[in-house]
Amino acid sequence: MGMRSRMEAIISSIVLVHPHEISALIHSASCFFFILSAYFVILPLRDEGAISLGLNNLPGLFVGSLLLTLVAAPLSTLIFSLPNLSKARALVLIHRFFSVSLLVFFILWHASSSSQLRSVSKVSDPHSPSSENGKENISSDSPSNSAGWGNHGWFYIVVRISLFLWVALLNLVTISSTWARIIDVMDSESGSRLFGFIGAGATLGQLFGSLFAASMAWLGSFLLLFSALLMELAAQSSKGISHDAHHDPVELSTTGREDIQDQHTDSKEEMSALVESSPKSPAHSVKPQLFVVLEGLWLIISSTYLLYLSLFLWLSAVVSSFFYFQKVTIIATTVTSPLARRRSFALINSFIAVFILAGQLTLTCRILMNLDKLAYYSHYVVTGE
Repeated sequence: MGMRSRMEAIISSIVLVHPHEISALIHSASCFFFILSAYFVILPLRDEGAISLGLNNLPGLFVGSLLLTLVAAPLSTLIFSLPNLSKARALVLIHRFFSVSLLVFFILWHASSSSQLRSVSKVSDPHSPSSENGKENISSDSPSNSAGWGNHGWFYIVVRISLFLWVALLNLVTISSTWARIIDVMDSESGSRLFGFIGAGATLGQLFGSLFAASMAWLGSFLLLFSALLMELAAQSSKGISHDAHHDPVELSTTGREDIQDQHTDSKEEMSALVESSPKSPAHSVKPQLFVVLEGLWLIISSTYLLYLSLFLWLSAVVSSFFYFQKVTIIATTVTSPLARRRSFALINSFIAVFILAGQLTLTCRILMNLDKLAYYSHYVVTGE
């Protein structure tokens, strides 16, 4: 109990949090920490496997990941909308499903690597001078073999492609599902205070996963096992993302209480007006899960703010994809060892995480505070209230 009190005191000194929110805040931040750690632990292994298939095939892999996410994202939304499955349980199942899938990929990766070594050893002449170099000529990741997948077996190619697509899917589904659960637990007022702390947990996860992958790059495919363990820890952490059953509304501090209540009153009035103005058909009330995706798409189309936000995310993805191709091309042409490639990818991800964390601690908070002040003054000038 003493340790819990000290932890609550430390968190309260960092972020403005009420006692009934601490449990959900800790579990949310830790869940994102484990998700991002698991993702960045296996990201160098995925990228190194993609290089072994040839740089010319990277655009095709990106298109494949896009098509896969277009199919899988609505499915994950459908799972969350099932009436006979709680969202808390659905989130645990999603994280655990990806944890088990990484164990399967560990087995497939080893099996494909062994079959690749056997096929290359059969083709190579045991009496030729080149075969005396052992692993260097057998390695399927040498620069000569990185030009394409013609020198690889079909099993090797399928496993590398599948892992590339699956890791992208893992990143999208787990993060979006966790945010959906957090939004259900926290209201807009608590989210404005606590989302920054939760995001810092995700950045720390990126930093930890990248540093671990850089220092343990020699583990190779065994990084998949550690990533699977992290995903299971994320599943366990997600169980704590819930409302506090012992929440007492009197816990809120008197400072700003009236403003918060006014905000909630306005929000309830707006929500009730929206509910009353939108008729529900009997089919929609019986099978709401079939229309969740289309309903979300309609909300985006009907909102100028969401359209601009979607455009921003699209442009961000385009820019990040461009720099990703440049990064992979430079490493593929300058680094020949698979171990050195994995370490290089992980170190780059570590530096990126450090810059993101520094920005979150120094700039993001101030920018958001200034934006809040600007929004308040704009509202005052327009409405006079």
